[in-house]
Amino acid sequence: MADGAMAAINSNFLKLKAGYLFPEIARRVKAYGEAHPDLAARIIRCGIGDVTEPLPPAVVKAMHEGVDEMASRESFKGYGPEQGYEFLRQAIVDNQFANLGITADEVFISDGSKCDTGNILDIFGQGNTIAITDPVYPVYVDTNVMAGNTGDADEKGAYAGLLYLECNAANGFVADVPTQKADIIYLCFPNNPTGAVATRDQLESWVKYAKQNDSIILFDAAYEAFIQDPAIPRSIFEIDGARDCAIEFRSFSKNGGFTGVRCAYVVIPKSVTGKASDGSRVPLHQLWSRRHSTKFNGASYPVQKAAAAVFSEDGKKQVAALIEHYMGNAKLLREAASAAGLPVFGGVNAPYVWVGCPKGLSSWDMFDKMLNEAQVVITPGSGFGSAGEGYFRISAFNSRANVEEVCRRLKSLVA
Repeated sequence: MADGAMAAINSNFLKLKAGYLFPEIARRVKAYGEAHPDLAARIIRCGIGDVTEPLPPAVVKAMHEGVDEMASRESFKGYGPEQGYEFLRQAIVDNQFANLGITADEVFISDGSKCDTGNILDIFGQGNTIAITDPVYPVYVDTNVMAGNTGDADEKGAYAGLLYLECNAANGFVADVPTQKADIIYLCFPNNPTGAVATRDQLESWVKYAKQNDSIILFDAAYEAFIQDPAIPRSIFEIDGARDCAIEFRSFSKNGGFTGVRCAYVVIPKSVTGKASDGSRVPLHQLWSRRHSTKFNGASYPVQKAAAAVFSEDGKKQVAALIEHYMGNAKLLREAASAAGLPVFGGVNAPYVWVGCPKGLSSWDMFDKMLNEAQVVITPGSGFGSAGEGYFRISAFNSRANVEEVCRRLKSLVA
């Protein structure tokens, strides 16, 4: 062995910007709290989209039952199926995809959509043109950087090799289909961070584009439960042809309060295919199944039992109450931002309110102003991409009392 030889790293990680958005926010908030201990107790966090309300009682009951089963030799469960227990996969199909042609063996249970949207890149090769909406959930971009699908970032933080689709007030923060060809397209509706939703016509345009260009749509529907308008599709598979070109990601984190419990799922129809190096068509389902069973040992049995309880009669009522609570918060935040004279988007079919900054302030300026003068944590829009500059996101995941206080502080701060 040569002198000085050492393990080589994945140098793509060195292309990443200094810190992932949310840890950077946490770092700044921690520093502020340490510097102002007298004000630390006043800090209200509306930045990270983390739920605050307790798990639904039906979920807690089911989880207890699952733990009790693990305490008895007769009902103990060891390794479960990597794809997920049949009872949960079937409950998902029956309650979320009825009449859409999805079968239980096309559902893969996991420990989170964040993991899934990043890990899905394992089954795709190099050289794909990847379309990313801007602003966007940072995980989509960063995992592509890590996988070597990009060049370096420019001064605005945009990475060479990605096709950025700008979302702005003029297009309602829903990107138009591009004129150039994309092989993989990330779509998130209801959108994180803007709270925008796509109409049926808009999704039909995307599916049509994907089929014409032999593209794959990666459809993140983690917030579908918050859609209030019955005319807005909750699943990409409500669109004819999507079963041939789309993969959908869903989660129990926001509807069932599982952010700390961890359970989600991916739906990959067997009819979705990609192209091998020899030109043959290969079902993506079989590739993900192989990846899933190799790199993942399955979500725990008590967690999957708890997730299934979300679809019980009591669970449905309790989840609906949680959604109503958070959307009530969103309404109050929208009204407060609007009363403060700021342009407001989202918060109608999503738990995020997307707000324009006061004139002359950047999104990080607004973050600092809210933290230093109002002790409220928001998310700067530029953290989601260059098109997010000039905006900030407020999360409706909080107690009603906290949201009412944030509304008071926001109006007095901006007035």
